[in-house]
Amino acid sequence: MISVVQLGTLDYATALRLQQRLVGLRKDSRIGDVLLLLEHSPVITLGRNAKAANVIAPSDLLQQRGVEVLECDRGGDVTFHGPGQLVGYPIFDLRGFPSDSRRKTLGVIEYVRRLEEVLIRTCADFQIPAQRVSGLTGVWTSNGRGGTTGAHARPPEVRPPQTASPQPKEQAKIAAIGVHISRFVTSHGFALNVNTDLSYFDLIVPCGIVDKPVTSIARELGDVVPLEQVAQSITRNFGTVFQSQILWVETLEALLGETVGVPVKPPPELRQLHRKDDTFWA
Repeated sequence: MISVVQLGTLDYATALRLQQRLVGLRKDSRIGDVLLLLEHSPVITLGRNAKAANVIAPSDLLQQRGVEVLECDRGGDVTFHGPGQLVGYPIFDLRGFPSDSRRKTLGVIEYVRRLEEVLIRTCADFQIPAQRVSGLTGVWTSNGRGGTTGAHARPPEVRPPQTASPQPKEQAKIAAIGVHISRFVTSHGFALNVNTDLSYFDLIVPCGIVDKPVTSIARELGDVVPLEQVAQSITRNFGTVFQSQILWVETLEALLGETVGVPVKPPPELRQLHRKDDTFWA
């Protein structure tokens, strides 16, 4: 069974500390598998493989736009999290999920592929064709709307008129994935652009990929979509892809049966030391 908790908006440091707490509880078998769904206040995060040069905006512009820059222990390069983006953090013990291969338990690559499958199915629920791209991680769309970043890439509030000549098809990233696995327990996860202000991605080279733009559900549909609808779709698809029952939990306290006690003060060091039992995937 997967317990799902929607948390609203959290700053990144608080969410990271919460994940660390839940990972410890999951390793000790004090809780079951948990999926956290939330939004972040604007933040640029640098994963284990990140290049600082991929943050291309000067610090004064970042400050002007209210964007934090933090390091973390997930795989991958540089990405952005912010309002209108649905972020999912699965805290799963992979030993509890059967593998489709000869392995007894779910491996890291297969786990990432299942996350991609959840996101592909979710995009399909909103009539957005999405797929994997060979050699890259995440979910991409190429339905002809041509997702872009830039000053005019904000989510539209009204559906634009149809044009006579179709736009050329272009692969654009609609969801990013970066995970951390330690002693079979996962943390971090995925970020699906729903109503995200895509101009924030102009502050970085997203995931270090220079030749492919970023898009969102709102941009692909030409209209905003309630995050609650997307959360319902993602949750349903998690149940299908991971072959698990889903239990919606109102609060973390209800999940744990106690006060969570997550500090609101950012931890002094967001980057953890690499350990032998840690596996990272971008």
